[in-house]
Amino acid sequence: MKSLIAEMTLRGMSAHTKQAYVRYVEMFFRFSSVPEKDVSRDDIKLFLAHLLGEGKSASTVHLARSALLFYFNDVLERGFTNIKAPKLAKKLPVYLTQEEVARLISSASSEQSQLLITLLYACGLRVSEVVALRYEDIRSDGTLVVRQGKGAKDRVTVVPQSIHEKLSGSGYIFGSGSMTTRNVQGIVHRTAQKAGITKHVTPHVLRHSFATHLLEQGENIRVIQELLGHSNLQTTQIYTHVSSDVIRGVKSPFKENK
Repeated sequence: MKSLIAEMTLRGMSAHTKQAYVRYVEMFFRFSSVPEKDVSRDDIKLFLAHLLGEGKSASTVHLARSALLFYFNDVLERGFTNIKAPKLAKKLPVYLTQEEVARLISSASSEQSQLLITLLYACGLRVSEVVALRYEDIRSDGTLVVRQGKGAKDRVTVVPQSIHEKLSGSGYIFGSGSMTTRNVQGIVHRTAQKAGITKHVTPHVLRHSFATHLLEQGENIRVIQELLGHSNLQTTQIYTHVSSDVIRGVKSPFKENK
């Protein structure tokens, strides 16, 4: 596993991705009795079929496939191709209305929790990015530098003036770097329950709501792509979609017979 971990580190992969890839590669070798040098494409297919047979979701099988292909192709240079995975179901992503966002923020149990939830939504941040925020990342022009986001890339996003005025100091905004992604997830979940929101609210839902509301107000999708830090526009198009509110406002071209 040392060579796998080293390659992932060199690629700048997140700790979460590293853990997942190591887990599925180890699972594969526990399942297969074939020595590493003799592993074939069919052995990988058998393992993925085994996961499906055990009731694992399509997204889990996709992740396991990515882990194994990375290990055998990128680390061991085996060149395996044509290993399929089940199609992922296309579901409309969950997002909050602006009224629900306001309710969520006002239901926060402390000023720190309120600021945390507000930054997740108002700046379109990932949970890993908000815990790493420092006061020094807030610029005088009212923007925020997200340092080493996903893919180890810096980007710039927006900060509402009302929040910008509150952010002065030095060091980490949320403690001395002790805030974890699990802490943030718990705060968002508990606050959503307190606000009476029945949707499954996560930090990622707030980021998606940020993108959806920008799209609804007419913002260019390429600008949204930059704000979210997506290298591929197709990824942004998955996050942003036409909401039911927008659809309800559209008039059909059908002409009624009178």
